[in-house]
Amino acid sequence: MDQLLIKNARIVNEGTIHSGDVRVVNGRIEAIASELEAHSRTHVIEANENYLMPGMIDDQVHFRTPGLCHKGDLATESRAAVAGGVTSFMDMPNVKPPTTDNNTLHAKIAEAEGRCAANFGFHLGATNDNIEAIKSVDHKAAAGIKVFMGASTGRMLVDDDDALEAIFEHAPLTVLTHCEDTPMIEAAMARAQAQYGDDIPMAMHPLIRSREACLASSRKAVDLAHRHGTQLHILHLTTEEEMVLFDAGPMGDKSITAEACIHHLWFSDADYERLGTRIKCNPAIKTGADRDAIRRAVAEDRIDILATDHAPHLIHEKDGPYGQAAAGMPLAQHVLIALVDLAGASWISLPQLVRKTAHNVADRFQVAERGYIREGYWADLVIVDSTRRTVVDEEPIHAHCGWTPFTGQSFNARIQTTIVSGQIAYANDTMQSLHAGQPLTYAR
Repeated sequence: MDQLLIKNARIVNEGTIHSGDVRVVNGRIEAIASELEAHSRTHVIEANENYLMPGMIDDQVHFRTPGLCHKGDLATESRAAVAGGVTSFMDMPNVKPPTTDNNTLHAKIAEAEGRCAANFGFHLGATNDNIEAIKSVDHKAAAGIKVFMGASTGRMLVDDDDALEAIFEHAPLTVLTHCEDTPMIEAAMARAQAQYGDDIPMAMHPLIRSREACLASSRKAVDLAHRHGTQLHILHLTTEEEMVLFDAGPMGDKSITAEACIHHLWFSDADYERLGTRIKCNPAIKTGADRDAIRRAVAEDRIDILATDHAPHLIHEKDGPYGQAAAGMPLAQHVLIALVDLAGASWISLPQLVRKTAHNVADRFQVAERGYIREGYWADLVIVDSTRRTVVDEEPIHAHCGWTPFTGQSFNARIQTTIVSGQIAYANDTMQSLHAGQPLTYAR
């Protein structure tokens, strides 16, 4: 297919919504105009005045390759992503073996070639003793440097203060942090075990992985970044108290940026009774007041980026007692329509949503020629049909694990078409190109 022509779209891009057509030639956007004519060899996609947006760039996913592929892999999870309007992803390093040097980084990129439905990038992981690998990271190959300042899954906790100082001082790329204070969590877990034994209620999760543990670690990361002039991006914030750590306003020249994930914007601790371990994640989903504060921070531009932290586990790994249930859930397939629903509640506009799911991500990580609907850029696009509903019980789940915490949910929009690097990856509820994804490149 040499050309695509998207007709009669409401284009959401760079702060505006306007009607128009978009022509794609050889994978790139050739023209954007109020009306464009179809040429020979042109495949016409009728948008029917639905929203045309830049595809989401999800900077925080766990696609489980290599070493954990019984849960999912680059192929299956990237299909779930494009079904959800995610055209590019950045995968985390806590796999087996972990992605902690240039060799494992390049091996992961090689493994992704020809396998992904979405474009792909990978973060390098920090450890207590790989500062030399961080200093020498391939700037053209890594999206950023991921630091687990709180233990989550895997064995990549960075808890040595000297190591943290060195990472924040010398990291040549943006540092992304998972912020929880592990000693505080371990002490809270010991208290819960003393009280409940092996029968810890799921409602204890946000008390064990507490707001105090999150705030203490986030403060520490911000302090380190201020002292060392680090480019810092704090992931999946969960508490009202943390919001004051970040400046309101456009991302612009911020050196410290913040992120929220869809599950912390959608669920609250009231949902533990209904969903139990299905919504167990680290850091924990907390109160309705925390959720509302995060939403306000998104609207105020304290929160710069929205993501999923897509982390699939097989259902038997999620079920069982609290202490044994895995933390994490599959979210990529429904992230964009869930966010469009939240925009429909009027606390965030669609142009803001696009800025935080595409523009800001591309800018923060210096992704080349993606994240915007611009002539000459790669055509990573999604058409969102706001006239059709998505009933989760009635559709296939594309993540390998086969379940979602959104089961039973009805959303007020539907993904009509996802285009990745100029190829139709998903359309009309059907996978199209399974291998459209290309490696992300960075303008550094």
